[in-house]
Amino acid sequence: MAVDTLERAWAAAARVVDPELPMLTLIDLGVLRDIAVDDDGAVVAAITPTYSGCPAMAAMRDDLLREFQDAGFQDARVRVALEPAWTTDWITPEGRAALAAAGISPPGTAPRRSGPVTISLLPTRRAVHCPQCGSADVELSSEFGSTACKAMYRCRACLEPFDHVKEI
Repeated sequence: MAVDTLERAWAAAARVVDPELPMLTLIDLGVLRDIAVDDDGAVVAAITPTYSGCPAMAAMRDDLLREFQDAGFQDARVRVALEPAWTTDWITPEGRAALAAAGISPPGTAPRRSGPVTISLLPTRRAVHCPQCGSADVELSSEFGSTACKAMYRCRACLEPFDHVKEI
């Protein structure tokens, strides 16, 4: 019975999309970390924010609870798991393909860090390809895209502007 409950809960959660990147489910984005059945029978989902202070967390929580309720789970909770910190490496291959199909450059491999983190005020160098034509001949327009997690680029080959999801 618990396996069936978990399968139904995961199926319900799989319908929830990111409010800022609606082409991605929370599973594609890697934000939905786990679903379990608690000792009191409640379905409990664990989500990890993409960065501290992410304004989309409340919408993600509410959307998950609504999907659980629609699936017949009257007692459901969402908890925030801060450890380990989310990384763009958790975006699934399906999520990366969905980003590219939507004209958004998916992130490359996230930088590995241990110990103190050096902060630079210079633009970050990235290996970015145009999601429209595939050219690597691109230029950074702004470190700040339509959301805090994206940077704006322009392709020199096809001249199209596009968002790039920053690697973190």
